[in-house]
Amino acid sequence: GGREVGGLANQLPAHMNPNDPVDIDRVRRFWKTDALEPGEGYKAVDMFRAIETGEIKAVWIMATNPAVSLPDADRVRLALSRCPLVIASDVVNDTDTLRHAHIKLPATGWAEKSGTVTNSERRISRQRPFREAQGNAKPDWWIMTEVARAMGYGKAFKYKDPADIFAEHAALSEFENGGMRAFDIGIWHKARKSAYDAMEPFQWPASRKHQPASGSQRLYGDGIFTSSSGRAKMLAVAHIPPQSRTSRDFPLIANSGRYRDQWHT
Repeated sequence: GGREVGGLANQLPAHMNPNDPVDIDRVRRFWKTDALEPGEGYKAVDMFRAIETGEIKAVWIMATNPAVSLPDADRVRLALSRCPLVIASDVVNDTDTLRHAHIKLPATGWAEKSGTVTNSERRISRQRPFREAQGNAKPDWWIMTEVARAMGYGKAFKYKDPADIFAEHAALSEFENGGMRAFDIGIWHKARKSAYDAMEPFQWPASRKHQPASGSQRLYGDGIFTSSSGRAKMLAVAHIPPQSRTSRDFPLIANSGRYRDQWHT
């Protein structure tokens, strides 16, 4: 579900584009803010290079261990050692990343969390905790909300529980959508906590206004696409062979496993 909520540096929530002035303006108006910067943010490798040079002076790391899992991990550790403020949220008390943290926050683990998860067939499922949070551990959303309130942004962070956040997420998904964005779960835009807690797994889109109807198993199966014309845009690509090739003397290619899209330890 990270893509649906804009959890990547090159995306806005609800499948909107940070390089599109119309999308930026739409999200600004929905959130009633002028503080939304246009353009993409730094992706992980570039972000740590910016930390190393001092361009970024504070970083909050949640649910990952970049001092081990990112490519060129020695450089990541060097960047963290130079950063004036490193905050880390984790479920354990010692990782390579935590050793560089000035502030350590105890977060709840997956067995203790309440929220939703989305799988690769666009199915959103309620995740319910089956054990109590340990010690002083708190959910990530609660920690971020408390920090935002302490910084003076309480008006924008009125969330009392995950149901409030999901309802806002759903409302943004249908806001000025017009059927042009496939991700639309507008039927949940005013979901009460009781309905949220009882949620059964469902596939998006789940729109109040547009087809395909809720539960459509095959996106674009009706032949209508999310483009201005409703037709698919076909892009021709050419095959580029790999730079390294096998030979009789070197019949194997070894992959070290350290590449951009590998993460988590």
